[in-house]
This record gives sequence, structure tokens and C-alpha cells, in this order.
Amino acid sequence: MEHELKEFIKKCDLAIKREDFDTLMNYYTDDAILVVKPGMIARGKEEIKKAFIAIAKYFNNSIVPTQGEMIVLEAGDTALVISETLLAADKKDSEYSMTRRATYVFKKNSHGEWLCAIDNSYGTDLINQ
Repeated sequence: MEHELKEFIKKCDLAIKREDFDTLMNYYTDDAILVVKPGMIARGKEEIKKAFIAIAKYFNNSIVPTQGEMIVLEAGDTALVISETLLAADKKDSEYSMTRRATYVFKKNSHGEWLCAIDNSYGTDLINQ
């Protein structure tokens, strides 16, 4: 059986593709962080939304994220997701890898809904930076 977070992440990817960043922010905790690029972290929904707008512009408003293999490790109200994240875009000269081994941390809110607390599409590659 597929873990419910796999479908959740598909919804996030679709919101990114559609550049529906208001909907995307509904999937994050209020104090979430997003690794924008190595050395740059957006904190909180307002910064994360601004970062996604800038990322979309960087990729000529053509970014399409999808997930490959995915492992979900769940303990109580917390889950670690390790995923092969694949990015497609019209931009061909990106200095960043378009295939990544991402790490995401999710927390359940008081209504039992998963929300992203840490969004790190670079995964352990941050160690090498």
C-alpha cells in the first residue's frame, strides 16, 4: 500500500508546476524551512513563497518536479521522506543538478493532516557544499 505522503507530495509538485504558490503554502507548517540552494534557506511561509516565485523565474516558468523512488519513515506524528526528485525545465544551463536525492520532514497537525516542516531537495549533498 502506498503511503499517503506520496500522494501529498504529488499535490505539492502539481502546485509548483502550476505556479499555484498560495495552494502550495497550505502544505507547509508556519515555521517550515526550504533549502533554496546550498547556503540559502527560506524560513516561514512568506519567505518560502517568495523563494518559489524566484525559483520559477530562474527556470523560465517551466519547472516540472516529479518523484522517482521514495521511502517514507514514519514515527508517530513525524515522517522522514527520502526521495529521488527529478526536475524538468526549459532552462538547459542550470548550475544545479536536475536529479536529486531529496530529504523532507513532515509533521501531522492537530487535525491529523501532514504538513511539510523541512523541504530539502538537495538531501545529503548539502554536506559536500
